[in-house]
Amino acid sequence: MPERTQQHWADSLFDSVYALYETAREYQTAHRAALVAVETVDVDRRQLHEGHVALRGLHGRIDADYYRTSRVSPHMKAVFDLYDLYSRTERELHRRYEEAALLYASGAAWAIAVVQGDETPAQVDFNTAEDGTPVLHRLSITGLDRYAGAGELAAAYDQVRNRMDAAEYAGDLADRGELSDHQAGELDHAIGVAMGLADMAFAYGLLAQRAVSFVLLEPRRARAAELAYARAVAQQTAEEPSA
Repeated sequence: MPERTQQHWADSLFDSVYALYETAREYQTAHRAALVAVETVDVDRRQLHEGHVALRGLHGRIDADYYRTSRVSPHMKAVFDLYDLYSRTERELHRRYEEAALLYASGAAWAIAVVQGDETPAQVDFNTAEDGTPVLHRLSITGLDRYAGAGELAAAYDQVRNRMDAAEYAGDLADRGELSDHQAGELDHAIGVAMGLADMAFAYGLLAQRAVSFVLLEPRRARAAELAYARAVAQQTAEEPSA
């Protein structure tokens, strides 16, 4: 059985960034599906059947047990229950999508920085918080003056930073308790801006991933040259007449 060739660090590092992309995309897809699910049970878009059923049974009370008959609309209850369930799921998936998108973007930014520093990591490394969750790396990317996409990358970072600042400001306002009408308006606006953070972080991650490929060009070329030289030496050795 032929020996398995060890993966070069540049390829392994890119695969690590790509795994972060796939993770963020999974949550993006799941979140979009949850948004559709919420829309399907939006009471403003649904025609609820007016039929009712009677529910008869023993209902507990502090002072006594008694029989009671309730008249309810089963279809309305189902729609409202589903709306509540889907809405909670959508919020949770949005949180996870945002988290995964930011990790993807920061992981790509970290990979660029370490390669620029002549390091050769085989994968993206994250520090972890006390609960074991990964801690974001710095999101900004510098030193890409020769890269054609540097301007687009910088503009995307500004958009991410703007949304992160909005999220921080919204959290600060929410913690103040009672707000003036002006502050309440600012809170609504900040929340609206911050809601776009997940998609913007994912878009920034895609651009950063392309930049990872750019900074890995030279290491990959050097590796290709090493392999070509090794093959040439091996061929020459094989062709030399034995003593």
